[in-house]
Amino acid sequence: MASGRVKPLALPARSPNLNAYAERWVRSVKEECLSKVILFGERSLRRARINYVDHFHAERNHQGKGNILLFPRSTDRGREGPVRCRERLGGLLRYYHREAA
Repeated sequence: MASGRVKPLALPARSPNLNAYAERWVRSVKEECLSKVILFGERSLRRARINYVDHFHAERNHQGKGNILLFPRSTDRGREGPVRCRERLGGLLRYYHREAA
């Protein structure tokens, strides 16, 4: 850090409001994912987290961004065609989209 002219800033202990975005994301993971699945070790925890992060970024509307997808897939932009459901974590996370006609 010294070579990049960055000075560390000491933060007060036990101050959860200093990083509200990170705290809210951790809370979302706990409430929407981890509290609803039974985990059998670190590998299943990692798999659940990876699936949740993929769903969070690519398949979930974000209210603060005008209810749009952050990283929409090019195949999910159709206005016509049958509605399909993509499930993750055994149906816990669902994403509905239209297939291109």
